[in-house]
Amino acid sequence: MKLQVPFIQLPVQFDADLLAGEVAAFGESAWRPHPQRFEGNDFLPLIAAAGEPENEAFDKPMRPTKYLRSSPYLTDVLTTLGCSLGRTRLMRLSPGADVTPHVDVHYYWRDRMRIHVPIVTQPTVTFHCGAAAVHMKAGECWIFDTWRVHRVTNEAPQSRVHLVVDTVGGDGFWRLAMNGRAPGGPDQDGWAARPVAPFGSAVDKLGFESTNYPRVMTPWEVREHTQFLLAELDEQTPAPMELQRAIAEFTHVWRALWSTYGETGQGQAQYEHALSTFADELNRTGARRLFLRNGSNLVTALQHYILDVALSDRRADSVGEVRVAPERRQNGGQPAAAALTFDRPVFVVCPPRSGSTLLFETLAQAPSLYTIGGESHHTIEEIPALSVPAHNWDSNRLTAEDATPDVIRALRTSFEVQLRDRDGGRPNGGAVRMLEKTPKNSLRVPFLAECFPDAHFVFLYRDVREVLASMLEAWESGHFRTYPRLPGWTGRHPWSLLLTPGWRDLRDLPLNEIVAAQWGASVRVLLDDLAHIPAERRDIVRYEDLLADPDAEMRRLCGRLGLSWDRTLGKELPLSSYTVSAPKAEKWRARADEIEAVLPNLAGLVERMASFAAQP
Repeated sequence: MKLQVPFIQLPVQFDADLLAGEVAAFGESAWRPHPQRFEGNDFLPLIAAAGEPENEAFDKPMRPTKYLRSSPYLTDVLTTLGCSLGRTRLMRLSPGADVTPHVDVHYYWRDRMRIHVPIVTQPTVTFHCGAAAVHMKAGECWIFDTWRVHRVTNEAPQSRVHLVVDTVGGDGFWRLAMNGRAPGGPDQDGWAARPVAPFGSAVDKLGFESTNYPRVMTPWEVREHTQFLLAELDEQTPAPMELQRAIAEFTHVWRALWSTYGETGQGQAQYEHALSTFADELNRTGARRLFLRNGSNLVTALQHYILDVALSDRRADSVGEVRVAPERRQNGGQPAAAALTFDRPVFVVCPPRSGSTLLFETLAQAPSLYTIGGESHHTIEEIPALSVPAHNWDSNRLTAEDATPDVIRALRTSFEVQLRDRDGGRPNGGAVRMLEKTPKNSLRVPFLAECFPDAHFVFLYRDVREVLASMLEAWESGHFRTYPRLPGWTGRHPWSLLLTPGWRDLRDLPLNEIVAAQWGASVRVLLDDLAHIPAERRDIVRYEDLLADPDAEMRRLCGRLGLSWDRTLGKELPLSSYTVSAPKAEKWRARADEIEAVLPNLAGLVERMASFAAQP
């Protein structure tokens, strides 16, 4: 839940020794590995769906587990909070482990507070939220802003154990919160936390949440979520009118359907159609390129808050803090066709601004190819283990080690539900040829090759001077700000395009040197990685050849890829979706001084890339 400040300490102090004694009595066998298998993270469920310790669902009544029923002082603590109790657990963090930076973009936590009561901790355990950091002392009680990027580090020789409670609040809880204190806020004379001794409360007297997900989301909740997310858009990327119209149309349609059908169970197909149409409109309006102030993607948030949960039978099974991509429904609410088999997927790889969108949009006209309609970086990065915060904001680099079985399964599922052919049709099952591209994949070839062992990589070559000129234009335009609030970046322009290794060393450089380093890092990694891909699974397209004779180049490339081609292209291709200004011959010369100043440092790499592109 979003708060006005990063942290608030509530005015109660619990007996950490009593709590630690109850925790120790559970024994090691009660602890469970984190659902995403994050190293050094495990938990013990106190309140879970239906009271079943192994049940990780969010959309069922929350009830006490056997562990809470054997814990009298933990019960007193929960009673003191005075709230409707949702999922509650003990969270343990091993020595030297951390909770990687993340934002809780999930329907369940949209309006729920996250309460922390440290039980076993040391001064070297630090909780970071946004730009703030605190050490929560044993027995204290805290809430924090889960809408900001947050993480925890345990630089101590012992495990850290916290009681963690999710709640929508309650009368008693709000009185506590109103009397809390924010670190660094105005002085509160006489503020003190009230000690809470055991008082013999009963588990069955606690209030547990029984309704936490809608059967059919009300139009008022739909409006609340959309207005909240539009207000949270990064100030550098305001919502285009086309997107605002799409949202307004969807909310009006949903209001009309609710007026007709409500939660009766009728109108399922109409509700489904409205959601599918809205999802398609979001793709059409380019909403996937929009980010929120906390770094989250707008469409990912809409997916979690509305598209995945507005109808109960669309809801994906919950897996810890991640929602598995839902299986899309077809007419009548019936499940889609059988699972797909990915057959030799095609990945276009190149540095940013090399013309990959033009190649992608042209090749996507092949009759047997399927795409997700645009770039995939959001599809990839919305998997928590693949996000940039999960990699300490180091870069977009992914290797074969990142391709765990769970990640591969989640990525394939996410691609499956989005695939469309050139006419908007969905796959009917069986083997499909997928076309995919995002410049960030110049840093991900080993990862993609591990996820898709028969993948084919198409390297797009373009004159470095043209690319650098286009990169400069992209940075200055403000339309390609991938990480507008990149932690530690103090450059004149917010970070744009892909995040390359070593970016922290560029913050004091002029823009032409930044883009040169960005281009160099992506090309160096890409050429090194492609050298390990068998030659029969690589191909090269020269940008100049694509422009000179698009039809001939498409026929050549499709022949190499084993694809059919049934279109006749004109001599001049239409502008791509991400064109900043109209192309023209030698356009780079308008910035010749800036570009030629950085070319000497790139000379060896430019020669290496040209040699690679000259291969048969």
